[in-house]
Amino acid sequence: MKPKILPLPNGPYYFINDMQPKVVYNLQNFKGKPLSTTVGLALCRCGASKNKPFCDGTHNVIGFSSANRTLDENDDTKKTAIKDKRRDYPGKEITVHDNRKICSHAAECVNNLSSVFKLGSRPWINPDASKMNDIVDVVRRCPSGALSYSIDGVEYRDPEEQRNPIVTVLKNGPYHITGGIELIGENIQFGEGASKEHYTLCRCGASENKPFCDGAHKSSKFNDG
Repeated sequence: MKPKILPLPNGPYYFINDMQPKVVYNLQNFKGKPLSTTVGLALCRCGASKNKPFCDGTHNVIGFSSANRTLDENDDTKKTAIKDKRRDYPGKEITVHDNRKICSHAAECVNNLSSVFKLGSRPWINPDASKMNDIVDVVRRCPSGALSYSIDGVEYRDPEEQRNPIVTVLKNGPYHITGGIELIGENIQFGEGASKEHYTLCRCGASENKPFCDGAHKSSKFNDG
């Protein structure tokens, strides 16, 4: 069975490696019988652990909240929140889909194909500015799943070959999830058109789209030490 990730309320991510309960050595109940539990570990998501990427309980000390701010018409600081909406950018051979809400700002698209992906331009994606194969290659590098593409009306969101379930701790950035690791728990809402095969989880504690990364680690200058 694949691993699972459970974001604990106001606490760490509980990374469950094995859902099959195992006996905990040197632990028994009052009848003298051994006790069992699933095998997992706690990963920091408040950004303040002294033992990153593992949780050391600092989230309790700093009062970390896993809640996100909501849009408030009376608060100017909240009017710029990005909406969860996927937009389509059609070209002659390929249509690129993008949801800015779940972008981790890894800049794979901008850095590797600036002729197509131009921040600050309107529209910021021009699918006719490069070869289709080059666009496909760059979209597949998107770690957050914010980008996908369609050819002849067929959408391609996930890799054609199934990948092994892996959590990669990115330097000064989020957790990059690949291989379809299931995100479990209450109120887990993937963005519109988002991939569940690959996505990024915030570990700086500053995202406004928790548990997902929204690139806040860059503006907060998060350093994982």
